[in-house]
Amino acid sequence: MRPWASLLSLFSVTLTIFSLVGCEPAPNTSSGSPETPSATASPTYLNTVLNRGQLICGVSGELPGFSFVGQDGSYAGLDVDVCRAIAAALFNDANAVEFRNLNAKERFTAVQTGEVDVLSRNTTWTLSRATTVGLSFAPVVFYDGQGIMVRQNSGIKSLADLKNRSICTQTGTTNEQNITDQMRQRGIPFQPVVFEDVNTAYTSYLEGRCEAVTSDRSQLISRRSKFPDPKNHVILNVVLSKEPLAPAVAAGNDKWAAVVQWVIYTLIEAEELGITSKNVDQFAQSKDPVVRRFLGLEGDLGQGLGLPNDFATRIVKQVGNYGEIYERSLGAGTPLNLPRGAEQSMDTRWFDVRPSLPLDCLSH
Repeated sequence: MRPWASLLSLFSVTLTIFSLVGCEPAPNTSSGSPETPSATASPTYLNTVLNRGQLICGVSGELPGFSFVGQDGSYAGLDVDVCRAIAAALFNDANAVEFRNLNAKERFTAVQTGEVDVLSRNTTWTLSRATTVGLSFAPVVFYDGQGIMVRQNSGIKSLADLKNRSICTQTGTTNEQNITDQMRQRGIPFQPVVFEDVNTAYTSYLEGRCEAVTSDRSQLISRRSKFPDPKNHVILNVVLSKEPLAPAVAAGNDKWAAVVQWVIYTLIEAEELGITSKNVDQFAQSKDPVVRRFLGLEGDLGQGLGLPNDFATRIVKQVGNYGEIYERSLGAGTPLNLPRGAEQSMDTRWFDVRPSLPLDCLSH
């Protein structure tokens, strides 16, 4: 089975969507060259970004595998590559990005005020954030679940063992509410130790100020990889929530939101089509009309977004498809080694890394 075969059926029909969009030529309202996104098709916010010549992207900057700053000052990770894919589509330059590190408390304000153009920061798509916080979410890029990490010699094996114990977490996250709800539901009293800064939360755990730490399981694995003694810390076999992680922009900028959304769809669709950064030039010789429309060789696929028709080619050539991004950020060749589509029963499933829509996150 090909590695992308487990993608949800929603994204299987993206191929049809791409095909149908290109079946009937749209009116040519652009007087710009194919290399320049059409200003007449672009909303004000998209024009602002284009005129600036650089995307401003809010990230964590402290989470290996998602967004992390290396010793040379360069950023890497899945969230980072999402930003680079957007920049490639807009400017034909995946490096035309300014990254801004944001903590959990300040991230939403940064989007609302326009400090950042897009938030790509392991953020859970929830009903309240989509309706009251003023965010418009792109498709899910990582489907996670909240877990708990403890010391191997702590004797803690289950939630019940955490009775009257202290648990570190970060304020301004779904994790804080989830752990409170789950422990209350089970009638297990505990001592929450809450911090605004995620680094302080993990440092406090390592220093013994709390007996456990809770966050998304991917974050626990990522953080543990940087501990002095990672083998001495274990993640309990329990899932407290469903955490569909997705990029977001400010609500009300529908055209700008559409650009970000379709960049994500492009990454996924390229993988389903088998188009990679290494073979995209070969695919450009294809006679398949679906492939040709996808790569911008025929039709006007980018026009409705205010992008050049070859925006998908730009993305794949410079950043790769979703599978390539995942493998270099979180896959078997990385210290995190997170397999894709890892599913067990609902009682033991810890995360499902397939892209998906948040159809089941209304209560989180």
